[in-house]
Amino acid sequence: MRLSALFVRLGMFLLAAIVCAFAARIAVAAVETRSVEAVRLELEERGHSFASVLGDGLQVILEGQAPSEAMGFRAISTAGSVVDASRVIDNMTVMNSATLQAPEFSMEILRNDSGISIIGLIPTSSDRGDLTESLERIAGEDSNFADLLETADYDVPEGWDSSVEFALLALRQLPRSKISVRAARVSVEAISDSPEQKAELEASLRRSIPDGLLTNISISAPRPVVSPFVTRFIIDDSGASFDSCVADTPAAERRIVTAATAAGVEGRIGCSVALGAPTTRWADAVTMSMTALEELGGGTVTISDADVTLVAKPGTVEGNFDRIAGQLENNLPEVFALEAILPAAPTAGDEGPPQFIATLSPEGLVQLRGRVSDDLLNLTAENFARAKFGSADISMATRVVDGLPNSWSIRVLAAIEALSKLSNGSVVVEPNNIVIRGNTGAQDAGGEITRLLIDKLGQTEEFEVSVTYVEELDPIASLPTEEECLAGIIAVTEARKITFDPSSANIAGAGAAILDDIAEILQRCPDKRIEIAGYTDSQGSEGGNQRLSQQRADAVLDGLRVRRVPVANFRAVGYGEANPIADNETAEGREANRRIEFTLITPESTEEPTALEQIEQEAAEAAAAEQEDATE
Repeated sequence: MRLSALFVRLGMFLLAAIVCAFAARIAVAAVETRSVEAVRLELEERGHSFASVLGDGLQVILEGQAPSEAMGFRAISTAGSVVDASRVIDNMTVMNSATLQAPEFSMEILRNDSGISIIGLIPTSSDRGDLTESLERIAGEDSNFADLLETADYDVPEGWDSSVEFALLALRQLPRSKISVRAARVSVEAISDSPEQKAELEASLRRSIPDGLLTNISISAPRPVVSPFVTRFIIDDSGASFDSCVADTPAAERRIVTAATAAGVEGRIGCSVALGAPTTRWADAVTMSMTALEELGGGTVTISDADVTLVAKPGTVEGNFDRIAGQLENNLPEVFALEAILPAAPTAGDEGPPQFIATLSPEGLVQLRGRVSDDLLNLTAENFARAKFGSADISMATRVVDGLPNSWSIRVLAAIEALSKLSNGSVVVEPNNIVIRGNTGAQDAGGEITRLLIDKLGQTEEFEVSVTYVEELDPIASLPTEEECLAGIIAVTEARKITFDPSSANIAGAGAAILDDIAEILQRCPDKRIEIAGYTDSQGSEGGNQRLSQQRADAVLDGLRVRRVPVANFRAVGYGEANPIADNETAEGREANRRIEFTLITPESTEEPTALEQIEQEAAEAAAAEQEDATE
């Protein structure tokens, strides 16, 4: 009995042990599952999804490939914050740093009247503090500055610093701009106040481009605001012409030009497209008025804002004048008001009106002669001319007479101011007319003079503006093209050759005079991109010839620099004995091959390929590689 009881107790003990072991296993499995799931969720939340989580009893094993040692350590630390750190086993590998691709660093800088904002990704090691301090200075104390930059811990790419430096330089000059910065590439979009300012800014920026920096500079000039908004059309014995022509849209300009051609205007016709029209029906009013003037057979019509002044030529039949003027008045858009004037026919025996005449010579000499009403006007006219022409070279040949019209002083000063808008010419003032003739380098000078006289004298006053645009006088249009600049340099270097001392980069004595002539040409080509190429003959080692050719090209570049040629867009390249133009076996051929050549640099595109273009390019490259393998 006792033995039987003993076996019973032993069996119960074994059964309890088995149950405990099974329960413990279940508990461990539950702990393992919860631990693995908790660690996995925390890793994903912290951005460490590269690590996979396995459980082995109470241990938590991390596997996978960490992007860096630092990221692997952060994953281990994250797991240790969920479970006891002693339970975390690190089985991760670290990605080879050589395979890591640095991101493309870039910035977008926006500047307008409210301030500056910057967004993008820059290297951590770049001087962010200096950058933001510079931007805050440019923005000014009363403007906003928004810094939305992010950083990444990679090396500063080559060309990044020069891109940032150029971007800041451009930003200082462009109060309304968007500048995109990448390593060795900068894109500038901006708005200027006028076409003249646009040309100046583009030339200034291109002169400042560092070597090796690719740029895309796009500056637009908004339509000017013209006030008063004036078109003045004339038909006289010499034909039909405009003193001033403005339109509110390109479509309106085309309509006005078509009407002018039908009325007899010959040659190139163009109107300034500007802001400031009193109504969208501006072209209707202008074309109706021009048609009415043509029907009258001559005279002038001035449309100034919403006022239309129709002046027939003397001798027009009164009944015909009344009919045409009445039709025009009834047909004009509602906002316009018509004043129709029929001058009296001239009488026989008229001795001619008194005159005041001002002339401006091409050399800048100003002469005032004719009649003035009093000594005060005489002195005022002289001082006004000195102020307007900025010159003490004023010749006075006026005399004071009585009986001049009350408006004579205003007419004389307005005439002097009108003359100041020309490069050379003359203005004749009479009691009932003012005639301005001359040459100018500004395409809208005639319109500007017309608006000036209407503003000073009123739109009922008679005046004639006969101004010729001369491209050579235009400081923008007269600039030579790239091809013209290069042709001038080639003409100089074909007639004479830049020579050097034997086996050196010292320019020989005659070469200095050639550089003087080239520098004179390049002074008028400030924003052109030119390569100075150096070549040698085949004597000597290939490496030595390459170095000598580079030194000689650098010497020419330095020679132009000391002659105050803006060479920021130039590059000097030595090509050694490459590209011979003559036989190196003869002394004459070797002499011809030792040369300096000037060529234009074709700008490379800075536009990024689209995703489709990139895929097509990669496919083409892969097909070419397969074809090459098959050939081999």
